[in-house]
Amino acid sequence: MSFSQLEFILLLLVCVLGLRLLQKSNIAQKALLLVASLYFFAWLDVRFLPLLLGYVAVGYAAMQGLAKTTNHTIRFLICASSVALFLLALGIFKYANFFLGTLHSLFGLPLGNLIWILPLGISFYTFQCISLVVDVYLGKEKPCGFLDFSLLVCFFPKLTAGPLVRFADIRKQLDEARPFSVEEFYYGSRQFIIGLFQKTLLADRLSPFVDEVFANHSVFNGLTLWLAVLCYTVQIYCDFSGYSNMAIGCARMLGFHLPENFDWPYLSQNITEFWRRWHITLSFWLRDYLYIPLGGNRKGKLRSYLNQFLTMVLGGLWHGANWTFVVWGTWHGLMLVVHKLWLRGKKPAEAQGLPRIAGTLLTFLCVMFGWIFFRAETFDQAFFVIRGMFLWQTGILWFNPFLVGTAVLVLVWHIPKFLSVKKFFELPYNSIYSYTILFTMVWMVIVFHPTEFTPFVYGNF
Repeated sequence: MSFSQLEFILLLLVCVLGLRLLQKSNIAQKALLLVASLYFFAWLDVRFLPLLLGYVAVGYAAMQGLAKTTNHTIRFLICASSVALFLLALGIFKYANFFLGTLHSLFGLPLGNLIWILPLGISFYTFQCISLVVDVYLGKEKPCGFLDFSLLVCFFPKLTAGPLVRFADIRKQLDEARPFSVEEFYYGSRQFIIGLFQKTLLADRLSPFVDEVFANHSVFNGLTLWLAVLCYTVQIYCDFSGYSNMAIGCARMLGFHLPENFDWPYLSQNITEFWRRWHITLSFWLRDYLYIPLGGNRKGKLRSYLNQFLTMVLGGLWHGANWTFVVWGTWHGLMLVVHKLWLRGKKPAEAQGLPRIAGTLLTFLCVMFGWIFFRAETFDQAFFVIRGMFLWQTGILWFNPFLVGTAVLVLVWHIPKFLSVKKFFELPYNSIYSYTILFTMVWMVIVFHPTEFTPFVYGNF
C-alpha cells in the first residue's frame, strides 16, 4: 500500500474521520492509530508483522527495565543488549548476504547466500527503537506507556521511510486528544499534495529514462550519460522529499507535527550545509548516536575528522548492503573532512554574490557525482558511466524533451528560494489562488501519472 494508492487514501480518510468521532478520548484515538498502523504494515507484508512487534516488545521491555533500576552496570547491560538485538536483526536481514558475498570474493569461501526478502522499513524502525531506548538510558527522556511507545515506533506515516522521530518531537503531542482542525487538515493536505506531485509527476517520470541509460550505459554517448545523472539527481530528491512531504502531511492531517526532513539541499553552499538540509532527521541521528559516541570533536581535530569520516562511511552502508553505497558514504566523508580543513583558521561567514553562486554550483556537482555510485548496481557500471561522462563517450544521443524539461524545471524552481522570494512558495489557507494551484496539481497527477507503479527509492533501505 503506497502513499499514492487509493487504498492508502481511504485508510487515511477513515483515520481522520475516526479521530474526529473519538476526539474526547485520547486513549481511543491512539488505539485507533496503532491499529491502523499495524494494518498498514500487514498490508505491505504480513510476514514481517511479528518482527515489528518483536521490536516493540524488546524496546518497551528495555525501557521498563531502565526505569526500575538505578544501578549503572545493569542499566548499561539493558541498553547495550537491546541495541545489540536491534542491530543483530538488521544485520541478519539486511547485511548477511553482503558479508557472505564479501568473504566469498576475498577468500573464495563457498558460503552461498541466504534466501529471504528484506523487511520493508527495517532500517528506519531499527534506528527509531535505538534512539528511544538510548534516550531513556541517558536520562534525556522518561519511560512512557506501552500504547505511546508502540505508536511512536509504528505510526504509519513515518514507519517505512521516516522521518526519524525523537521522543521530544512527538511525545507531548501524545498527551492530549487531537481536536479536528480544518486549517490543520488543509496544511497537511497541501504538503501531501506537493509530495504526491513530486513523487508521481516528477520522480516517477524521470525514473524510466535513468533506468534505461544506466542499464545500457555502454551504448549511449557522453551527453546522454550526463543527462541521466542529472535526472537521477533530481529524481532521488523529488522521490524522497516527496515521500517526506507526504508522510509529514499525513501526520498533520491526523493532528501530529513531524520534523521536516528536507530544506532545499541543492541550494547548499558547501557539503556541511548540504547534510544539514538533506535527510535532516537521519543526519541528526548519525550525529547524536554515532558521531558523538565515537568521540565527536572532544578528542582533537584529527580525531574529529576521523569520526566524521567513519560516520559517513557507516551512513553509506546503512543505505544499502552494497560496496557502492560504502563508496558513496566515503565520498561524502572525504568531502566533509576537506571542507573542515579548508575552514581551519577562518571565521564562518555566508558568502554572497558570485562566491555564493560558485559554492552552490560546486557543491551541487560534487553531490551529483556521488549519486552515480548511489545509483549504480556495480563498480563496473559506476566507473563506466564516469568514464563515458568525462572522456565524452561516443554512442547514441537519446533524451526525452519532457524529461529534460522536468529536470531543468525543478532546478529553476530553486531560483526564487535562492533569491529569498518567500511569498512565491506560500499557499495560504484563505486564498482561492492556493486551492486553484493545488487542484491543478492533483489534476496533473491524475492525468499524467505513469501507468506503472514505481516504488519509493528509500523503501529499499
